[in-house]
Amino acid sequence: MKAAFYTEQGAAAAVLQVGEQPTPKPAAGEVLVRLATSGANPSDVKSRAGARAMAYPLIIPHSDGAGEIEAVGEGVDSARIGQRVWIWNGQWQRPLGTCAEYIALPSEQAVALPDTTPFDAAACFGIPALTAYRTVYADGPVEGLKILVSGGAGTVARYAIQMAKIGGAEVITTVSSDEKAAYVRAAGADHVVNYRDADAATQILDLTGGTHRAVELEFGLNAQLLCEVMRPNGTIAAYGSAGDPAPQLPFMPMMFKDLTLRMILVYILTPQARRAALDGVTAMLEADQLTHSIAASYPLDQIVTAHERVEQADKMGSVVVTL
Repeated sequence: MKAAFYTEQGAAAAVLQVGEQPTPKPAAGEVLVRLATSGANPSDVKSRAGARAMAYPLIIPHSDGAGEIEAVGEGVDSARIGQRVWIWNGQWQRPLGTCAEYIALPSEQAVALPDTTPFDAAACFGIPALTAYRTVYADGPVEGLKILVSGGAGTVARYAIQMAKIGGAEVITTVSSDEKAAYVRAAGADHVVNYRDADAATQILDLTGGTHRAVELEFGLNAQLLCEVMRPNGTIAAYGSAGDPAPQLPFMPMMFKDLTLRMILVYILTPQARRAALDGVTAMLEADQLTHSIAASYPLDQIVTAHERVEQADKMGSVVVTL
């Protein structure tokens, strides 16, 4: 099969290769998926660049993707052959991910995809959509709540805005430009604040009277603002803190509001949390309630360009590789 791969870490142009690799065969309990698309996420790019040590001598990158089941291993219902599916954790703690013509993986990691959902959109679900669902719903229903989603133009945040609105919440989000403000309003945000404004916290409070929950991309950078805008007994669901990976926790301000800080890492959800997220996303897809934003799509031969696009700060939407 044709695949993108690397045998050492570094800049995309220096280490990414495209060539032939052995086509996998499904083991017992596995399915073989003929992939149509592969999602390139920031975590994939960071791993290739060296954020984490390589655990395998050769890696086919990317955890997300979509396609059709072509074969099944022992113990898997043959009726699944021909089924349209999307993939989660395709390259989590495994060497061979979705940036290839085929992937073999446990049957439960290939989720049935509605016929109305295109494969390019489905390559965005494993990390962005499941993370968004978990950040919004980990602490129960959101109807009637006011939810702050930071960095609303990001891929996870855009899904979080939509999912919170589907659940009946009022959503306020932060962005850095007028272009991004229009982008998040189109996704359903009720209120938008430029996080670069010196009075951003005051604006959020004036608009909401305080938020019940927050979906946070940059916890370290925004911890003080969160302490100002959260209502007592609120919950912060943080899925990132790249700008300040070892922040000083404002313990007393958080304690005196009895705030809960929840960390979200989509790769290691409990079985119960995973099932809830899968069921929730599937229900929204079947009801045609979600829209999907693709920033760029590249053929496999342009994998270097795809990774470099992910690294660009102005990107709005997902980057997809077609196979």
